[in-house]
Amino acid sequence: MSYLIFGFLTGLSLILAIGAQNIFVIEQGLKKKHVFIVCLICSLSDFILIFLGIFLFHHFQSFFSPLIELVLNLLLLLFLINFIWRKLKSINNQISINKNSDRNTFISTVLKTLGFTYLNPHVYSDTVFFLGNFSKDLLITQKYLFGIGASISSFLFFFILGYLSKFLSNYISSKRLWKTINYSIVLFMSLLSVYVFMSILE
Repeated sequence: MSYLIFGFLTGLSLILAIGAQNIFVIEQGLKKKHVFIVCLICSLSDFILIFLGIFLFHHFQSFFSPLIELVLNLLLLLFLINFIWRKLKSINNQISINKNSDRNTFISTVLKTLGFTYLNPHVYSDTVFFLGNFSKDLLITQKYLFGIGASISSFLFFFILGYLSKFLSNYISSKRLWKTINYSIVLFMSLLSVYVFMSILE
């Protein structure tokens, strides 16, 4: 159960970072346009990519020499540091939501959602690389729990974000709210960085 919670918190800390995909989900919620399918595509995509990363690292782990494992851990540490740095730099950024838009057809909405998901390089770095790499030393049952926890956080986040976006729009521009969220993310990611750094020293 602890690995389920750990996966949930790790996945949530990654997905809470406001980006183009999340802004698009909020906009669709504000417009009340195909909210369910947008949230479903984003959630299922995360689920697929999370387990793709976990099993890629699991099945190729036997080919990892100590040198390759060291390189992967260093890359993971660099990614975490870069993530934290970008988050600190963007803390004071304004969040802009466009509530006015043209009518969206179902097909165009699906295509836009797929574009915001699969054309976003951060989706791959966060799910396939980060979560896959971070879970590589876990036992197979722990990998399942970790992946399920991360996937649950994705499903909850996207559906809550989509269906409560009208309510959230009253607060989405509040600097204090997003600073609190972002500082919490930075703190959690910093703890993960220390964990990875200690594993490098072992």
